Amino acid sequence: MPSHHRVRAPMADAGMRGGLLSLMFVIIAFWALLTATDLRAQTQVNSSPPPIDGPAILVPTDFDQVRFYLITVDVGDSVWDNFGHTALRLVDDSTNTDLVFNWGLFDASIGNVRFAANFARGIMDYQLGVTPPGWELGRYQQEARTVWQDQLVLSNTQKQRLYERLAWNIRDENLVYEYDYFFDNCTTRVRDYLDEALGGLLSEQNRALTRSTFRDEVQAHYASRPLISFSLDVLMNERIDRRMTQWEQMFLPLELREQLDRAGLLTDQQVLMEFPSPEAGVDPYQMAGLLVIPGLLLLLCLRSASIASFSSQPGLSLRMPALSYRLLGLLGLVIALFSGVYGLIMSLGWLFSSHQDIHGNLNLLLFWPTDLFGVVVALRWLLTGRAWPVGSGRHQWVMTYFIIHIMAALVYLVIAIFGLSDQRVSDLLLFVLPVLAVFTVLVMTAGLSRVRSIRFG
Repeated sequence: MPSHHRVRAPMADAGMRGGLLSLMFVIIAFWALLTATDLRAQTQVNSSPPPIDGPAILVPTDFDQVRFYLITVDVGDSVWDNFGHTALRLVDDSTNTDLVFNWGLFDASIGNVRFAANFARGIMDYQLGVTPPGWELGRYQQEARTVWQDQLVLSNTQKQRLYERLAWNIRDENLVYEYDYFFDNCTTRVRDYLDEALGGLLSEQNRALTRSTFRDEVQAHYASRPLISFSLDVLMNERIDRRMTQWEQMFLPLELREQLDRAGLLTDQQVLMEFPSPEAGVDPYQMAGLLVIPGLLLLLCLRSASIASFSSQPGLSLRMPALSYRLLGLLGLVIALFSGVYGLIMSLGWLFSSHQDIHGNLNLLLFWPTDLFGVVVALRWLLTGRAWPVGSGRHQWVMTYFIIHIMAALVYLVIAIFGLSDQRVSDLLLFVLPVLAVFTVLVMTAGLSRVRSIRFG
């Protein structure tokens, strides 16, 4: 935020401010138009299995001795397991083979920092792991997650197709795949390979649209993690706001199990271990909406500011400043941190990440990376218990910044009301926008103490 030590001529300030506002409004409107039109294009990953080199694969002579089981793992209480998990179990009585095929592994040897950096950039190389069932199930026992095992109803021909696909997949050159949380994950791998073994019957029978969107499922599965649920809802764009087909919904382990059961493809159903599912936490939007209460209380504390010195200018301040400005500081700290961090993630993600679900997010009109500078101002309110004294030049820059913020919020509101974007933002409009509006009014009216620049000589 620029700082001026001396006040310019009033007409020069007005001209600069008016020109800057006009330019920024054009930029905001143009960006919003691009967002509202360009984001309508939907991108989907098509993950049909590649062809198999059949003759090179040795298959059992008697598939009556071969059984396949669907392993379904309930959601966990960690960030990475809130969608659940799916694996395949292969049992061949003729060779005493009993193995679990798990497509949810990644190379941890690169280190957590590098893995997180790759994930943020959209580089997600996952791979197939093949382990004995005791080792695989032991992990879920430690994680206290319910596990279901269901035998797949397959003909010998279908078993052979699936067996050949698994044999192809364990080759070194086929172990690693590019993970996509909606379209190519541990569950869709099992779904696609089963569909291949069934001759496309599974995909053919599940073309109908569901009533759920990807956003619905994200929020439902992170209900036990309110902060994660809220953050993902802010950070992900309109690509996740279209209704899923039944086929697409089977990216979820429990949905895949349910659809296979409906199709009569599961038998000998067992619960291998049972634990309670994670309980839903508080509604994050209701918690965010509660922030409007201290804001409204502070609005009731507004009063005419007294002129403390010759350099002061009249305006508004807050009653009981030692308490009220510290409360404003706490409110500002929360808003600046969340708004700035969300804006920074969305901006950097748009520029540097291949995650299409965070590109061109409409919420960038509300959450700006530059809001992080507000942390300094909020800390000043919190520590001093009084308004931030600023010179006239800096005061105009701060006012200009908030006016542009208001313009962006109005554009956001127009886009949402008139349906110019398919991105669902109703919760943000209802619970978050009022908080931001009240806070903006407080800052612009009482958060700053305008001080004259005095020149001698």
